[in-house]
Amino acid sequence: MPASQPRSRARDRNNVLNRAEFLSLNQPLKGNQEGRSSGRKQSGQAGASGAQNNNPKERRQSQQLPEEDCMQLNPSFKGIAFNSLLAIDICMSKRLGVCANRASSWGGARSMINLLGITGHGIPWIAGTLICLVKSSTLAGQEVLMNLLLALLLDIMIVAGLQKLAKRKGPYDINPGLLDYLTMDTYAFPAGHASRAAMLSKFFLNHLVLAIPLRILLVLWALCVGLSRVMIGRHHITDVLSGFVFGYLQFRLVELIWMSSNTCQMLISIW
Repeated sequence: MPASQPRSRARDRNNVLNRAEFLSLNQPLKGNQEGRSSGRKQSGQAGASGAQNNNPKERRQSQQLPEEDCMQLNPSFKGIAFNSLLAIDICMSKRLGVCANRASSWGGARSMINLLGITGHGIPWIAGTLICLVKSSTLAGQEVLMNLLLALLLDIMIVAGLQKLAKRKGPYDINPGLLDYLTMDTYAFPAGHASRAAMLSKFFLNHLVLAIPLRILLVLWALCVGLSRVMIGRHHITDVLSGFVFGYLQFRLVELIWMSSNTCQMLISIW
């Protein structure tokens, strides 16, 4: 027995698996297992807490995103139709903007088209109405001119208010002119020149005795003024069409609040 014990000890010593570097193969350390398990638990808890902390931030960011940045997977039919019409309007307006700048296809006619647009500005019409009102000597003429002046002032205020609400820019990046700033016609929707031309043509057709050729020329003038604003790139087609509609509605408003001859005389005497 005493001889067998030293032999077994020698065998254990000579056994390679009993060395310290190979003990983890047969007998894994408990400390390492506990450290690994605790590390996994801590990492899992940290990931869960991080996910919980990130979820409110992501929710806040998603709530703060504007509506235009949110993708609509199922847009409505009205939205598709509106966006399609808007795209067609922009495309057609850019095609008709043949005088938007000097390099355009009709760039040489830009000055003439601008001159046609000046005939629809509010400042020349207001100045001309005031001059005619001063020189007028008949009660009927003064009544018509005073109501015309009222219509022009209402047109400037209504169009300026609608443009401030819509804040739509034209198809081309063109800065407004001095007369545009004076009449507060700085945005595209609705077209102030078109509304003024429609209102004036309807006003003259109703309150002036004109021959048929002159009546046709008056209507053509209003249409050409609206078209000129699209050709120089200041307005879209829908801006001009809406301007015609608003011009007619302004005429109907002036007809409803028409000032009588006595009221006009009282205002003229105060002035």
